[in-house]
Amino acid sequence: MQMVTLEQAMATIQSGMRVYAQGMASTPHLLLAGLARRCWSLLNVQLYHLHLEGDTPWIHPELKDRLQDISLFVGPNLREAVGRGESSYVPIFLSEVPWFLRQPQFRPHVALIHVSPPDGHGFVSLGPTIEATLAAVAGADIVIAQVNPRVPRTLGPAQLPVSAITYGVAWEEVLDTMEPRPLDGVTDAIGQYVADLIPDRATLQIGIGKIPDAVLLNLQDHRDLGVHSEMISDGVRILAEAGVITGRFKGTDPGQIVASFALGTQDLYDFCDDNPLISLRGVDYTNNTAVIRRNPRMMSVNSAIEVDVTGQVVAESIGSRVVSGVGGQMDFVRGASLAPEGKSIIALPSRTGKGQPRIVATLHPGAGVTTTRNHVQYVVTEYGVARLHGQTLEQRAHRLIAIAHPEDREMLTRAVQAMLPGF
Repeated sequence: MQMVTLEQAMATIQSGMRVYAQGMASTPHLLLAGLARRCWSLLNVQLYHLHLEGDTPWIHPELKDRLQDISLFVGPNLREAVGRGESSYVPIFLSEVPWFLRQPQFRPHVALIHVSPPDGHGFVSLGPTIEATLAAVAGADIVIAQVNPRVPRTLGPAQLPVSAITYGVAWEEVLDTMEPRPLDGVTDAIGQYVADLIPDRATLQIGIGKIPDAVLLNLQDHRDLGVHSEMISDGVRILAEAGVITGRFKGTDPGQIVASFALGTQDLYDFCDDNPLISLRGVDYTNNTAVIRRNPRMMSVNSAIEVDVTGQVVAESIGSRVVSGVGGQMDFVRGASLAPEGKSIIALPSRTGKGQPRIVATLHPGAGVTTTRNHVQYVVTEYGVARLHGQTLEQRAHRLIAIAHPEDREMLTRAVQAMLPGF
């Protein structure tokens, strides 16, 4: 790794190149700002990435023909840009992103990454985010690293020899954090219902947000839980520190918390630092259905934007407006469903913050189905649990209407009567 200035590193990027940027808490803000400035004098550069945090200086109308932003998962900071056509979205299973980056037509020429300083053995750490970064680094011609002493040293596959990096740019900044949001009666009720579905000795996949936080909070009396997940948050840290998470009965990586990235408070990053309990891996491992299903009692807990009365799950768009991505929902829904005593759970409030129903007769026009009704097992709202697997369309409708908001049930019943003659 040759240490250079930001300008020297960016000068290696040329017109027509494909660039991949590491994301989540490891978003390399300095390098992305430098890329935006560099592209004012270039043409047809493509920037691929998953969820990025922070400002987006590369999104500018006058950069449209110079730098194309291509999101493999749309974060809140890019939703408006996607809606305006200033960023593009590729729907893809998270488990397939490393494969995608290995294809000749998509292989990045440049990888922008965010690492710790080298240790005494000549290794840097990718910190709290792996996702598809290992595949990008392996395939790129040029690897540019933002070298930051604030990056926690996560171990195992998260470590790279300095020989894997072409240029390093020294820069110190605090990593992006996500504070837990206050719970409310709705999310707490959902958390209790989901926790009741999870037995002791289960292995968890769970996301981030109010509902996952509520689920984790309601698991404090459980015993010997394990974690094999796309991501971990502070709720996982709290359960591990309390001795609830031991990983003793996992089928893969027993005794370790396995994830592809960590996103939360500084306490979470401190917990991950130099901790052999934490094993961060690429998404082609964490989200691999064949790996997931080897964990007995695998519990997959995911959220949704809306669910129709037959069980179709939308998690990436509101109608045709893209708000997130496919992510790993289907990877874990299928893996958990195939695991011994496994369960896949979709959890969502019965209504939006604006009072619109989330259990609907038909999906909004243009909505993308993230998880098909063929795969769904359990749907949970604050009004209870609907077990759908193996049920007829009419039985599904009855069960989903029963957990819809009480003021929406009559409307849903009339709609289903018109749709399903046997209802």
